Amino acid sequence: MAAPAIPWRVRFAARLLAGGGIVAYPTEAVYGLGCDPGDTAALIRLRRLKGRDADKGFILIAADFHQLAPYIAPLPADMARRVRRTWPGPVTWVVPAGPAATPWLTGPRDTVAVRVTAHPVAAALCRAFGGAVVSTSANPQGLRPARDALTVRRYFGGAVDFILTGPVDRRRGPSEIRDARSDRVLRPAR
Repeated sequence: MAAPAIPWRVRFAARLLAGGGIVAYPTEAVYGLGCDPGDTAALIRLRRLKGRDADKGFILIAADFHQLAPYIAPLPADMARRVRRTWPGPVTWVVPAGPAATPWLTGPRDTVAVRVTAHPVAAALCRAFGGAVVSTSANPQGLRPARDALTVRRYFGGAVDFILTGPVDRRRGPSEIRDARSDRVLRPAR
């Protein structure tokens, strides 16, 4: 079966990411802000835009597991099964970091937070970009995450290079985060 056609707005957003831009886009729970996880200047800019502490890592989203592979250490079979059973979907897993997961992504930890998204717009963005994308909630630190494009614009004005519009899923709040080593819930779905 042929891959679905990617709309021009998604292709445009992916080109901006590849050029060091920051893009807002809908996810399973809220609007996210994303950038190229390998672009240090974009990660610094994103951290400043949000007012985020340097010791907090970022979540990576992808359209499929293979896009996350460079950022993840090899997982034991039972851990890999547990993680993959929830994907694509709104569960983020904290897994052992691989070689491409820099301290800009992990903070001071040896782990990285990853998710294979089920949201069609976010997944299309990852496919068009050709890899995983940083995904952090679209809000300045301490404010409620944006659930629509207008709120993103109010929060950030022109500091975000592009807003890829679309509905967020009907979840009320941020998605669940689990630790892959212990299977413990670190942040329950709200």
